Amino acid sequence: MLKNLCSCSMSFTGPGSVFFHSVARTCSKRKDPRNTYWKPPQASAINYFHLPISTSVVKNRTSIEGIRSLRLITAVKTPYLPNGQIDLDAYDNLVDMQIAKGSEGILVAGSTGEGQLMTWSEQIMLIAHTVNCFGDKVKVVGNAGSNCTSEAIKATERGFAVGMNAALHINPYYGKTSLDGLVAHYTSVLSIGPIIIYNIPARTNQDIPPSVVQTLAQSPNFVGVKECVGTERIKQYTDEGIVVWTGIDKISHDARWDFGAVGVQSVAANLVTGLMRELMFENKNDTLNSKLIPLFDWLSQEPGPIALNTALAQLGVIKPVFRLPHVPLRVDKRVEFVNLVKQMGREHFVGEKDAQVLDDDDFIIVGRY
Repeated sequence: MLKNLCSCSMSFTGPGSVFFHSVARTCSKRKDPRNTYWKPPQASAINYFHLPISTSVVKNRTSIEGIRSLRLITAVKTPYLPNGQIDLDAYDNLVDMQIAKGSEGILVAGSTGEGQLMTWSEQIMLIAHTVNCFGDKVKVVGNAGSNCTSEAIKATERGFAVGMNAALHINPYYGKTSLDGLVAHYTSVLSIGPIIIYNIPARTNQDIPPSVVQTLAQSPNFVGVKECVGTERIKQYTDEGIVVWTGIDKISHDARWDFGAVGVQSVAANLVTGLMRELMFENKNDTLNSKLIPLFDWLSQEPGPIALNTALAQLGVIKPVFRLPHVPLRVDKRVEFVNLVKQMGREHFVGEKDAQVLDDDDFIIVGRY
């Protein structure tokens, strides 16, 4: 018998707000000859319209089709101060550069933005900050994923309450679940607002198979899939009319122009926003793609966002601060990046300072933050 899977209740009330209430209901599988189907946990958003609707909620009324049309979404890096706290000035500067060079969306606190190293309060704060400062210029996708359904529900509600346009949701990792459990988990958040499913087996050690995605795609709040398996899977989905972004920069050109992906949720865009926009917008360009491949390979040599953090620090865009367990790349790899910048042209990279090779002593590694 399945019982007491999870239960949560959360509300946001007050002047100028909408009341959100979620319940992941107790589920049981009963031996009933007439009906052996058990209903997965549900989450509901109940609007109390007698309360004034806040500006953030109005901002959230975004057409799902508008989100589905985004070709370049930057999975933005989160910079830190020497004490390990979030450096909002550097963050704003980085997001400004993304917008100026043509990124259409900002993914906040994803794995590249190190949401896994944040408290939920930090994560929701950063989503709210991004909406308030940049929500009139770009779409804001907030990472609300968790391997605990209760936490995922609450984070999703809070993210939409502060105005994000869509939520990104990874499948439960480490304590993995069954395929029926995946459907139940995602159904619980799909009832709240626009959701992008994130499939990256390299991080979760569990593939979200097409059968699960096809089931979830029936929800009116299903936006699409950020798919990191490969181009064949992308083609399968796009042939079925399911919107797909690749999460892998190295295959983004071919995914976009040969396999039907709408675009990319990009790590490299943090560094070369303009070139990534050109790659996604200006028709097929094998020459440009070949020029970018060495950078894509350099960025993926260690688990993300280690190389990206190192690169942005060497460009002088962020302070050279790492939250553990991340540490900078070794000095030989730092030299490789500076040489890459010279080969590709400094003008293509964010920031204004010359790229420099930082010494080990230049970096600040923070274990308690």
